[in-house]
Amino acid sequence: MTKIGTFDAAEFWKNAYAHQRGKLLKKVNVPEDQILILANKKYLELPAPLRYDIETGGIQKKDLV
Repeated sequence: MTKIGTFDAAEFWKNAYAHQRGKLLKKVNVPEDQILILANKKYLELPAPLRYDIETGGIQKKDLV
């Protein structure tokens, strides 16, 4: 059985600027109007299903910076 690779989103979110957070949210198909709201929240304030999609979506840090 294959282990699911995860992205350390909490650490990225803590150190990222708003435009980098926006790129991350676009990669998981968040609507544009929601990106403006969510990019300024703390990572743990994001909805749980969204955090799950971010962490298990196969996103690489090099794609965001």
